Formats: sequence, structure tokens, C-alpha cells
Amino acid sequence: MSESRPVLDDPGLPRVTPLVAQLEPTVVDFRRDLHAHPELSYDEHRTTDRILQTLSAAGLSPVRLEDTGAYVDIGSGPIVLGLRADIDALPLTEQTGLEYASRTPGVAHACGHDLHTSVMAGTALALHRILGDDGRPASEFAHLPLAGRVRIIFQPAEERLPGGSLSVIRQGTLEGIPRILAAHCEPRFDVGTIGTRIGAITSAADTIKISLSGRGGHTSRPHLTEDLVYALSEIAVQVPAVLNRRIDVRSAVSVVWGQINAGAAPNAIPGSGYLAGTMRCLDAAVWESAGDLLDEVVQQVARPFGVKVHLEHIRGVPPVVNTEAETDLIEDAARYELGSRAIQLTPQSMGGEDFAWMTQQVPGAMLRLGTRTPGGPVYDLHMGDYAPDERAIGVGMRIFTAAALRTLAGVQ
Repeated sequence: MSESRPVLDDPGLPRVTPLVAQLEPTVVDFRRDLHAHPELSYDEHRTTDRILQTLSAAGLSPVRLEDTGAYVDIGSGPIVLGLRADIDALPLTEQTGLEYASRTPGVAHACGHDLHTSVMAGTALALHRILGDDGRPASEFAHLPLAGRVRIIFQPAEERLPGGSLSVIRQGTLEGIPRILAAHCEPRFDVGTIGTRIGAITSAADTIKISLSGRGGHTSRPHLTEDLVYALSEIAVQVPAVLNRRIDVRSAVSVVWGQINAGAAPNAIPGSGYLAGTMRCLDAAVWESAGDLLDEVVQQVARPFGVKVHLEHIRGVPPVVNTEAETDLIEDAARYELGSRAIQLTPQSMGGEDFAWMTQQVPGAMLRLGTRTPGGPVYDLHMGDYAPDERAIGVGMRIFTAAALRTLAGVQ
């Protein structure tokens, strides 16, 4: 949270909460429809259609991206702000028991992307009401000198590394956007609160796959083999330990294995095996150079065993780095609409987020949107029982609509 400049608690603008309250029931229904029909990365065809239909029915002119995804501009003139939502689901079985639970076997919105999408669709509807169908401010906003466009991007394939945001950028969707904001569900924070921080808010995240091959043989004669299982175990234990001694600990490089496989019999040393996991890093500069060191360390650890090593290092995403001015914009909007107690300093997450590619191109910030029902259970993301409190939709709409209004009015 920034304390380096005066807080714009009262920008002289009407509060957007009453308008959001009118729209919220419709947006919740929209979210439940998306939740019941989740789609995986780059297969979000129905989801894209629903976004286009909903925005078009309100009088907006959304544009379909290549294959899946969309964007919509609200207002006229130069773009003054970008907002981004991700729209894909996960290959998980939902276990919530909700009446609007996933109807697609093995696919679920277990990361809250349906909620992200609904927040931004609702924000588009609210901004359209504020500016009026003919581009002129309506009702209580008519006296304001509002100028410019807000572009809202509905991005596919966040869950597939290196992320669908690269495709969105390649299609030119960020061109002309001077700043961009986004949200991510936070099941540890109560609904009605958000988490912010200046600087890196997520981690870099890569995938590591290591394949070994060598002479197998009987376990009674390991000296006549290249003991591949032993080599795998040493790599699994030693590589994370060595990296932690070769890289500044403040960069928090973390290698964690999720798969290890070798052999089919207790008395036979196999001729092949593999292990796979992730490498995460809190520092963008270290992330850029860590790959070469990883290869060096893996080769050094494996060398005494005589096995052949193939390392596949799949670069994922860099950290999302929140800029100060854009974090200020989020915090001021939240403080004005929700009160100062709604804002918490969030720790940096070790999770990866492909919004990072956008913040490498454009100054931006991501907030953590509280989704826990106060006093209720703490769910985890990417789990089949994740059930966010739907009141978070209205909270997100209020923050992003207010942030957009401030920008259109030239306040921030």
C-alpha cells in the first residue's frame, strides 16, 4: 500500500455503489451460467458467445478475438484505461454440490475465472450506464467532464503456460492502453476486502521435466548398472538444495517436484525414468538467468551416476509487478467505495499469473479480491470444492467502475 502521496478519499465524484446494486443480480445470474458451463483453455467458445451476447444486448459493440476471447470499448476518444479478465476453467471435477455446479464432466471453474469475467462484464454494463447509450453522461454523472475510452479484455487460456495473454498482446489489443488493472480471487480474505501491494504480487512459474536413461540391471549388481533410481532421488533432493545456495535467498527460488516415476519391479533397476515439477521465483531478473544455472546444477548432480540426462525447462510466466500509480488508483477507488478497512497488504504469492506479460508491456496492477464468507471455511484455489462468496462480484464491480470513473474524469 502506498503512503507516498495524499490519498484521494473524496475526488468529488458520485459513488457508483447504487448503480452497481441495480446491476448485481443480473451479473450474478450471468456468473452462474458461466459456472455451470466451464470450458478449458482455447476452447472457451460458449463462454465467449455469452460475453458477446450479454454486452451486445446492452447496446455495446464487443469484438471477438481470434478463436476465443473478446474485448469491448466503452466511451469515445483515446483509451485511458484497460481492464482484464481471464475466462478459462480447469480440468477438475467440481465437488461443491451447488445447484449451478459444472455440467461438464471433469471441468470446473475452480480458480474463480467465472467471477473475474462477471466482475468485468458488470463493470462494462455500469460504465455504459454512466456514459449513456449515445456517449453522453447520464443522470447524476451528467455534470462530469468525462472523456476517453475504457477497454475491457476477456482473455482466454490463462491456465495454459505461457498464457493466452501473449496471444491477446500479439493481436494488438493492448495498443493505445496507457495503464491496465486486473483482479484475482483470494479465498483467504473475507468478501468485502481486497489485498494490494506495490511491486511483485505473484511469482515467476516454470515447468521442469528431467528424463534419465542408462544401463539397467538386477538390484543385486548395481555396480554393473547406471543406478537410475538412485540418480533420480539425488536429483530430487540435491537440485533444490544446491540452487538455494547458488542464488540469493531473497529471490526465493523454489523447486518442488510433483511427479517421479521409474521402474516396474522391486528387484530390477530400470533403464529410464523421469521427474517433473515447477520452479518458482519472486524476482524477475533472477528468473531470467535461473534457467542456465538449473541446467548446470542438474548435470553436476547426475554426473557421478553415468546416466544420460535430458532437461526440459518450459518457461512459464514472469512475476506480475504492480506499479505504484496503478496500485494507488485501485486503493483510492476501494477506499472511496468500501472504506479504508477494506484494504489489506497482501503477501507476494508463489503462484504464477499470465497477466504478468501485460504488465511487462503496460503499467498495471492486480488486486486480490476477497471471496471468503466471513466466519465460513477457507477454500483453496484449484480445488474442486472452491465456492467463492458471490457478493465479491459487486465488490469488484464497485472498485473497477470507480477506478474507471476517476480515470475518465481525469482525477487519476
